[in-house]
Amino acid sequence: MATQMTDGHRRFLQVLMSHGIMEGSVARTLHRDCCEIHKVYYAHDKPDDFINVVNIHLQPFFMQIRKGMSEDDGRTYYALVNLAETEITKMASDYTENELELFRKTIFFFLQMDVIIISESGFASSTDILNLADQLKTKKMKKKEAEQVLQNLVQDKWLSERDGEYTLHTRCIMEMEQYILSNYQDLVRKCNICHSLAIQSQVCETCGIGMHLPCAGKYFKAQTEPHCPHCNEFWPHEIPEINRPDSELPSSAPRERRRTPSSGTRRR
Repeated sequence: MATQMTDGHRRFLQVLMSHGIMEGSVARTLHRDCCEIHKVYYAHDKPDDFINVVNIHLQPFFMQIRKGMSEDDGRTYYALVNLAETEITKMASDYTENELELFRKTIFFFLQMDVIIISESGFASSTDILNLADQLKTKKMKKKEAEQVLQNLVQDKWLSERDGEYTLHTRCIMEMEQYILSNYQDLVRKCNICHSLAIQSQVCETCGIGMHLPCAGKYFKAQTEPHCPHCNEFWPHEIPEINRPDSELPSSAPRERRRTPSSGTRRR
């Protein structure tokens, strides 16, 4: 496999950096377009080989393009991850100290909720999160300020919002998995199938193992009577439907864009 960094690889990296995270079919389209524009050899079925070349050249900068899965529907995503520092520290250029503290408490709340309630939804209400603002030690935050922080976290793809409830965004899980695993060892649950961090999951009522919803859907797809892969007890949950995975065919190409206060760093 060629390891030379071409202008095609550089363009791919620049566009991914401007978006933060990219769905798999969009990344494949970008891969094709970058190869065609810069006359680089294009293997349509090997986008990961193309990305690995970029990753080799990112190693000295302690960065990596990481491939992950959406807990909602199992779709593939790609995100640029900083390996040199904790992602909480990396966010410091975009958020104030007490805004970061609220985000830390939000992560802790999600993990604590998952252990105590054994909730497969992985979502928390806006009220629950806004109440965390009263517990901040760095600087008190008014409710309106906390609501704005929540909106910013959703806009920057650290949190996802659905009908007034929030969960960790795919980007957040991909970029902060190691941080969460290191700092919340007693609270985290890993998927028994893919062994990645699981926020939205189904949990065995007998042995306590968990599975991502897409992983559970795929694992139990061929079973008429589902049983836990660990303890073999009957699996009491409704088996999630498997959505059609992101198409292997390229979709519309992403636009290159400049980083602006509305899409990244904000004015304080």
